[in-house]
Amino acid sequence: MSELRSERFSKKSVHFNLSTDAHGAFRIACFERNLSMQEVFEEFVQQILAETPQVIKMLDEISDYKKNKTERKFSKQDVESIFDMIENNRLKDF
Repeated sequence: MSELRSERFSKKSVHFNLSTDAHGAFRIACFERNLSMQEVFEEFVQQILAETPQVIKMLDEISDYKKNKTERKFSKQDVESIFDMIENNRLKDF
């Protein structure tokens, strides 16, 4: 299904910076699941477009942290939960 999505639409390039620690943890988490970082970001954006409640809740929480200028680091468990959510939603499509 994701192949159909990408073939139908033109692509836009996105560039942003991550801390070295965040990049390393993200890269490892993707590698362990045989995923590219691009695939994960694409799926995350698709979940936003689908207004998946857990993803929208996470965006709202990040917005609240930003408004309150609260710095938050994601734990390994947070990262794993996000990947599990993506994997579970992706499997429902097949």
